[in-house]
Amino acid sequence: MTQAPSRPTDTRTSLLTDFDIYLFNEGTHARVYEKLGAHVATVDGTSGVVFGVWAPNADAVSVIGDFNHWDPDASPLHARQSSGIWEGFLPGLEQGTIYKYSIKPRFSSHRIEKADPFGFAAELRPRTASMVWDLERYAWHDDTWVARRPEAQALDAPISIYEVHLGSWKRSPDNNAFLGYQDLGRQLAEYCQTMGYTHVELLPISEHPLDASWGYQTVGYFAPTSRFGSPDDFRAFVDTLHQAGVGVLLDWVPAHFPRDGHGLASFDGTALYEHADPRQGEHPDWGTKIFNYGRNEVRSFLISNAVYWVEQFHIDGLRVDAVASMLYLDYSRESGQWVPNQYGGRENLDAISFLQRMNEVVHTECPGVLTIAEESTAWPQVSRPPYMGGLGFSLKWNMGWMHDTLAYVQQDPVHRRWQHNELTFSLLYAFHENFVLPLSHDEVVHGKSSMLNKVPGDAWQKFATLRLLYGYMWGHPGKKLLFQGLDFGQGDEWTEGRSIDWHLLQYPYQSGLQRCVADIQHVYRSQPALYEVDFDWQGFEWLESHDNENSVFAFMRRGHNPSDIVVVVSNFTPVARYGYRVGVPTGGPWREVLNTDSSLYGGGNVGNAGQVWAADEGWAGKPHSLSLTLPPLGVIYLQPG
Repeated sequence: MTQAPSRPTDTRTSLLTDFDIYLFNEGTHARVYEKLGAHVATVDGTSGVVFGVWAPNADAVSVIGDFNHWDPDASPLHARQSSGIWEGFLPGLEQGTIYKYSIKPRFSSHRIEKADPFGFAAELRPRTASMVWDLERYAWHDDTWVARRPEAQALDAPISIYEVHLGSWKRSPDNNAFLGYQDLGRQLAEYCQTMGYTHVELLPISEHPLDASWGYQTVGYFAPTSRFGSPDDFRAFVDTLHQAGVGVLLDWVPAHFPRDGHGLASFDGTALYEHADPRQGEHPDWGTKIFNYGRNEVRSFLISNAVYWVEQFHIDGLRVDAVASMLYLDYSRESGQWVPNQYGGRENLDAISFLQRMNEVVHTECPGVLTIAEESTAWPQVSRPPYMGGLGFSLKWNMGWMHDTLAYVQQDPVHRRWQHNELTFSLLYAFHENFVLPLSHDEVVHGKSSMLNKVPGDAWQKFATLRLLYGYMWGHPGKKLLFQGLDFGQGDEWTEGRSIDWHLLQYPYQSGLQRCVADIQHVYRSQPALYEVDFDWQGFEWLESHDNENSVFAFMRRGHNPSDIVVVVSNFTPVARYGYRVGVPTGGPWREVLNTDSSLYGGGNVGNAGQVWAADEGWAGKPHSLSLTLPPLGVIYLQPG
């Protein structure tokens, strides 16, 4: 059977030019979402909707919905030459119309019903249809933020990210129902301002059928989930945060998609978006499909999706999920279960090329926007430009730092002396990439225990250790990320089915930890030495890295200005250290600008009473030295002057 006859281009009812089709088929169309999908339009004075969908292996495609009683013969689309695109104008339809595509595959007599791959809104699960939504209706009020975004997100700016799952950050206390985007936006903006976070990073909010997938099983790549409201409600969410000076990052999932019948899988009866060979097109761990990154139209789809979130929703950055699974053809596969590349290697050359192109387009078309890789291997130059052979990301999650640091703090303090290198090791590679230090949702689920219950000791020791951990983390080179609930010491593992345990803030230890994190972030944002030179040795110097017997670490951070200095000293034992000497570059008074053992946080007020004088006694290669009182399970920040 052959594809239905094409028709001459009707410029009144088609949004696609021949050049659009050329770019789409070439894999370089960065805004094909403006042409495909469902677009409210007026043709010859008649209002309606222009539809466009890519289904090259279909014999017939039509639009179905309540408006035509879901009759697959009522509203046919027409093939656009040999492009594989079907299009048409349906008068009388408007925003809010529910629809799907009815597709008759070329190689089957049975029609299939699919949601729109470019659908801008979707029905609330468990319903699965797309919804017509006008992209041009919302009036933004975040010009000030957008203008300063390149400065606020520069590599020498303070970046402190609050990772949030919208469905469980807060829920209605009356019936456990979801809050709406606008309510969540107001409350999150207030919380981030109070706590000092510069950004919110949302677990995926693209439409997904299963709550328990946390959004990582994406079906509607262009539709903000309807669980919390409409697309314009989500725009208002972002707008509110921007007006509060808080950036919004989005978890983006181009590595895989689910098999759900209404989604992308076998879209036109063939492996269209995915590889046909299961050794390349099916993920063995997640039971999902893998995009065919070598197919040009798929590249246009994904690159346009990245640009869409930035342009249509003013998203400030994309955290790209599961990059390692994209880079390696043998990821989670045994011998014989994968197909080598053309050179016989395990590198996925198509995925590498796609990621490089995606990053080039986003950074060119959307200046100042961040792209962040969750990449868990030692793949080189993830955060270096493609012209240097890199993948082109702005930042990369430092999974090695996370793993080693948590392994260290989970040890009983008496054993930490034998694991000293687990903390010092991170500085051997800290400047190989532009790193984010993540303590994310992945560390507090699936039996891994809450952060509070990872660390040993009684209640005092647990909370002191968390205050120490966060103080050490914010002093360490790299941008920061902390998941919801970690900043006040939630005791239970995170679950997506209910709100995090805000009621715990009535207790002194939890409220003290929260206050400590807020003060750490205030100091962090006020001290250029702690963030300006995160990705170069010039911003870091060890002052004490070998004292495993006392489990003490001391280092100095520097900013662009040589006078911007902060010394960070951490004591990972429950024993106070008196007269502990640390070499410093300047004499005179040094202010103790942070002490995590303050009684304000639930500590014992062991420290240096806010100030200590540097003696003219050289120490460890420095011309002066400080004789310090180190609090038990505590960290202090010191600044000259």
